[in-house]
Formats: sequence, C-alpha cells, structure tokens
Amino acid sequence: MGLETLAQVLQPLRDTFDSRDYPDLLVGLDAADDAAVYRVSDEVALIQTLDFFPPVVDDPYLYGAIGAANAMSDVYAMGGEVCFALNIAGIPDNLPPEVAAEIFRGGAEKVREADGVIVGGHTIFDAEPKYGLSVTGMVHPDAVITKGGAKPGDKLLLTKPIGTGVLLTAAQQQYVDSDVGLEAAVASMIELNRHSSHLARAAGVHAMTDVTGYALLGHASEIALQSSVKIVIEASSVPLLKDAYRFAAAGAVTGGGHRNQEQLRERVSLSNTIDNNLKQLFYDPQTSGGLLIAVPEGVAESLQVSIRETSSSDHGSCWQIGSVEEGEPGVEVI
Repeated sequence: MGLETLAQVLQPLRDTFDSRDYPDLLVGLDAADDAAVYRVSDEVALIQTLDFFPPVVDDPYLYGAIGAANAMSDVYAMGGEVCFALNIAGIPDNLPPEVAAEIFRGGAEKVREADGVIVGGHTIFDAEPKYGLSVTGMVHPDAVITKGGAKPGDKLLLTKPIGTGVLLTAAQQQYVDSDVGLEAAVASMIELNRHSSHLARAAGVHAMTDVTGYALLGHASEIALQSSVKIVIEASSVPLLKDAYRFAAAGAVTGGGHRNQEQLRERVSLSNTIDNNLKQLFYDPQTSGGLLIAVPEGVAESLQVSIRETSSSDHGSCWQIGSVEEGEPGVEVI
C-alpha cells in the first residue's frame, strides 16, 4: 500500500484513539514508525510489530527465513531485542504439508538465531501462500530509537546494499543469469539487522529505520519529515547488490517502484545527472533491507568500521551515503 493511501486508511484509527489518553504508549499512530512501543515499567517497554507477505522465492525454507528476518527487523530498527513471535500464515489447501512445514522451519530457525522463540500463531486457508510474524521485543523506555531524532550535522549510514526488488523480479521473469542476482538478494535478505542495531545503539544513534517497501528514498524521507531536517544522499555512495544495476537497465523494475516514485515526488529531489537505472533502484522496494542510520559525525566512521570488521557476511556491512542538514524537510539526491 502506498504512503498516501496508507495515511488515508489509518485516519479513522487516529480519529478513534487520542494518544494523550495512553501515556504509556511511547510510539503509536501519531508518527509513522517501524513498530509500536508501550511502557510497562520504568525499566521495560514492549515493542510490537507484524509483517507478512506472499513468497518472494521458490524455496519454502528460504521464504520462511526471509519472512521472519523481515518481520524482526522492525524491532531492531527501534533499538530493541526480539523476545518471542507468533506465526501468521495463509496456506492453500492443496499445498503439501511438508512444504508448509519447511516454511515454518525456515522462520523458526531465524527466530532462534535472534535468541527469540516462536510460541504459537494462526493459520488460515488462502489461495496463495502468505507467511510472516507478529513479533514482541523489549527495550528500555529511555533507549527507544525512532525516525524522528536526526540532527543537522549527522551522517547517514546504510547497512545493506539495495536492489532486492529488481533482483527478485529478474528471477521471477527468468532473465538470463538471474540466478546469480537472486543468490545475492537471498543472502542479503536473510541477514539479521541485530548486530548492526547493537553497534548503532552503543554509538549513540540519533534516528534509525529499516529500508523495506518504500525504498531507500521513501524511508529516508520519513526520517527527514519526522526529524524536520533535510537529508542529502550522494548517489555514487549508495551500495548496490551484485547485478542489480544490470537488471534494472534490462527492465526488471517493479510496480512498487513506480508507485514509490509517483508518491514521493513532493518529498524527493534528484539531480538530473543521475541516470534513470540508478533512479529506479533508489525507488526499488526492498525486502528485509538494511538499517538506515543517522548518527553524530564524530562517531560515524568508527561505527562503520565496527560494523564492517565484526559482520558475519559481506551483506551486513556499512556505507556512509549522505548527511543531515538544516532546510526544508525532504530528500535531495546529488
């Protein structure tokens, strides 16, 4: 669902629930963020999020793992730790039980990797498989990280390359050699954002979000608007997944990317020197993307080094892609 449509759909909820009536609701509907946060004591706040989607790959185990990693990412974007999760699934009645079991196994092993546990869930019959998690995490009430804390002078870091939407589309449409690109996309999507979140919290991050369906530019614009700052992204500094540019140039772009471009036109300005294929990737919807981090300039370089040197894979690295400035809230790509 697009940003404008989502805002319209959610308006009745905002009309029904006045946040002033819920003083322990630290993050809710007032400002769009990655998860809800509710204080239960002076020391503990609960983080609650939910995400699910149809298959993005044919392998049921990998589909489950990607769905789980994507859902848990919102907890890490808020600076928290995963505690437990519930499965959410739609299963066709003609799907072999062993295939459904592999989806659940992929999700379960990813949750275990996060030191969490799956404690139940709900499954319905559906024409197309759907899988995801409702995830509960924890964070200290004073340590919640939102999209709204970026400050002029901050540096903008990204912890995963972009291009999963284009690469998944190329594989689905059976472009030549698309299996190589798919391999890179899968490796990136199953990488948890937990480690990068740990290090960002320790570094004193000001704002953070994960890059998913609204693409790099959509999620950067949310930080800009909620922090009342201007974000400047250097196009040449944005990391791309292997073969993502090649397949974008070949036409493997997504409908979601076109919707993002249409709905972000008032928030985003791109230099005329940026070629169209790169622009498509900046609007490309991501699945289980990296963390977008606004961090003080004085610790940006050391945070980059820490994430790079201690990452378990090439897909959990860190790149400085821009900066935060004073100015009209929005995103400028140069």
